[in-house]
Order: sequence, then C-alpha cells, then structure tokens
Amino acid sequence: MKSAQYKGDRTIAVSSSEAIKPGPGEARLEVAYCGICGTDIHIFHGAMDQRVQMPQIIGHEASAVVAEIGEGVTTVAVGDRVAVRPLHFGAPSTFDNGFAHVGKNLKFIGIDMPGGMQSSWTVPAYTLHHLPESMDLTHGAMIEPAAVACHDVRLGEVKPGETCVVIGGGPIGLLIALVALHKGATVIMSEVNQTRLDLADSLGIKVVNPIKQNLPAAVSEMTDGKMADCVFEVSGSAPGVEVMTELPNVRGRIVMVAIHPEPKPVNLFKFFWSEIKMIGARLYEEEDFDEAIALAASGKLHLDKLITKVSPIDQVQATFDGIDANPDGIKYLIQCS
Repeated sequence: MKSAQYKGDRTIAVSSSEAIKPGPGEARLEVAYCGICGTDIHIFHGAMDQRVQMPQIIGHEASAVVAEIGEGVTTVAVGDRVAVRPLHFGAPSTFDNGFAHVGKNLKFIGIDMPGGMQSSWTVPAYTLHHLPESMDLTHGAMIEPAAVACHDVRLGEVKPGETCVVIGGGPIGLLIALVALHKGATVIMSEVNQTRLDLADSLGIKVVNPIKQNLPAAVSEMTDGKMADCVFEVSGSAPGVEVMTELPNVRGRIVMVAIHPEPKPVNLFKFFWSEIKMIGARLYEEEDFDEAIALAASGKLHLDKLITKVSPIDQVQATFDGIDANPDGIKYLIQCS
C-alpha cells in the first residue's frame, strides 16, 4: 500500500507501508480521500517538528470504506462508508472536567499517531461516523473541517436573526460562515484575498476587505450601528486579534478559533466596558460530526465550490508545494485509493 510520510525539510515522500490488522475495538479502512489541513501545512513547514516523530504518515480529514473489523466491533460493518473523527482520548483526567475531546491525554491522529494519507488505515472504531450512500466521498473528506465549523458555531451560541463577523476567509472561516448562515444569521466576512472574497460573496456572505475598508466602520454601516452579536477570529493574525474587540455589541461574543502560539495584545477594556464574552473553541464532539454530515448531505455547505483540487497520492509533494504557491486555493484533497 502507499502512504504519504512527512520526513522533515518540507519533504512528503510516498512510501510503501503494511496494512495493519485491526485489533479489538478497531477497524481497518480503505481510505478514499484525505484533505490537506492548515495543520498539515504547519507540519510541512517544520513548525511542529518537536511534536511529530518522523517519518510520520500525516493527514486527518479522511473519508473511507470499512475493509475489516476487529473483535467486539458492532458500530460499523465491512463495506460501510465513513468519515473519521481523528481523536485518541487516552486515560481520563480530573482536569478534563468530562470533556475528553480537549482532554489532558488527548492524542491527535495524524499528528501524534499515523494519519489518513495512506491507502489502508487502522483506527479505533469509535472514531467512525457513517456517511450516506448518496454522499460523494470527496465531500466525505470535508466532514472533519465542517465539524470544526459546527462546533465553533455551537459554542458561539449563534441564533436566528443575529449578525456574525468571521475574520479570515480560509476553509474553516468559509465553513463557519456557511454554518452560521444555516442557523439563520447574517454573516459578514473580513478577508484580504479577493478571490476568497468573491467566493464568499457568491455564497450569500457579505464581504469586507480590511485593507481597503475600515472593518468596524463597515460593520457599523451594515448593521445600522448595532455591530456584531458574535465574532469568529479565524485569521490567526495580529490585526485580527486587534480588531476583534472593536466589533461585538453589548454582551456580544468572540469565539477564538485560530491558533495563536504566541501571546498577542488584546484590548481587555472592551470586555469590561461592554460585558463581552470570549469563548475558546477547539476541535469537535460527536454531535458536531453528526451535524456536519447532515448539512453536507443537504448541500447547504456547497462543498464542491470549496474543493480546489483533487490529486493522486503520487503527487502529494507537488500538491503541498502548490499550496504554498497559490494563496487563492481553499481545500486540496489527496486521493488515497
């Protein structure tokens, strides 16, 4: 079988590897497609070399067909089409407060353990979510990032009639915007890439380019001065953090989606003055996968428009190189079968 293995120094090599027979509670999958996530790009750039043990099979946004099941597995059967929730919980800790998806001993499959960019992948059966027979497996590979968006919008408590601002129009930002639209919100997206702005506009999202417009002033004009009920910081940028506190109304919410590995200045006075709430949102829970599958199946996420390119696994190095060279791209998939 073939697998895509990160070997350091911006190298993703296609190598041969052996299929692993599933043990008790496990299932072996024939992987159809695996999406390339921003985290995979960070790995490719060497930003996670202290965490990733090389060579490592990467990837975690996968759709697959169950090929073999281990002893005691009753939740899936051979032939089932599935998406993978790539979380290995480890031993529970009192620190977790019952939330294993961000628990102290959580291992992320595809970073800390071998991932989905391989033709045969053995995973815990509890990670698998059934996909409808009618769903294209390219869309199935988009369920994991869509589940991130469902989790973010759920924690943001978005309600019908509210206004949301999404700072950052990459794959997760676009999916958050589409999920919020489904909830009945009006969505304004702030993004500096014009191609992404044009795509967002075509999907019914209001758009602002903060390089050309003052974002708080634009949001004020669009909302008749009410401003935003919920703001999603997805850009991971210092300007995004700087402006996010200027956008919520009284008792509005800010959902911190992007990873900010280094501290950044935040205007805490705004939290005091308007009783703003900040919410951290990381990964997803089972219900978020279930919602993402339902939304994808309904066509409300417009996944075809978000998929930039599908490439065979033999072209994985060129695909990663191409992502660096194309800031207009949204989601790239690797065909693993």
